[in-house]
Amino acid sequence: MTTEKPSPSRRFFRFCFKTIFYFIIGSVLWVCLYAFVPVPTTITMLTDSNGATRKWTPLSDISPNMARAVIAAEDSKFCSHDGFDREAIEKAIKTNANRNSKRGGSTISQQTAKNAFLWQGTGYSRYIRKIPEVWFTFLIEKIWGKHRIMEVYLNIAETGIGTYGAEAGSQRYFEKPAKNLTKQEAARIAAALPSPKKRAVNGAKGFTRRYGNSIAARINIVKRDGLDSCIYK
Repeated sequence: MTTEKPSPSRRFFRFCFKTIFYFIIGSVLWVCLYAFVPVPTTITMLTDSNGATRKWTPLSDISPNMARAVIAAEDSKFCSHDGFDREAIEKAIKTNANRNSKRGGSTISQQTAKNAFLWQGTGYSRYIRKIPEVWFTFLIEKIWGKHRIMEVYLNIAETGIGTYGAEAGSQRYFEKPAKNLTKQEAARIAAALPSPKKRAVNGAKGFTRRYGNSIAARINIVKRDGLDSCIYK
């Protein structure tokens, strides 16, 4: 008696099901691991031709000025959203449809998910990345929480050419540990974050300098209005 072989379509759907199943299980375990273990490296670090200088530093050893600076600069709703700022995303879509320059709508949570688990990407690969980015953002919000998300972000974000994390950036630009960063120094690093290979931290001029001064002024607002309440009680 011969066993009837599954049809090609059935084999295809079975393959898809197994792929999705193993991806879900693997990604959950990966996120759970990084909830306790320092992120050892990222795809961006591994592919950086300039190398990757970094030093993992607990959030407790990073000046609150740094966390408040990135909240002021990147994501003022960090403590109140679920990983996605829908209003910012809608504005970015409308702006990008009418301008040559691109405006980002990613939250700190989305950037952390991208930096820790995925790739930067250009062209179509950037849009393909958005699909798993949503999934990983959902996972880190549910499994890590805001405190851990900020800790990971400040340790793996690119802060200069071949430089990653607040500690390495602080040592490079100001020759001091990240726990001693002043408001102005933290603001300078935050101002360069969107384009760390192009924007200067020391000796910044023009837009970057004005942007850094604006961030420094908003650090007080972040603290006053409790926009950092999910990190500092």
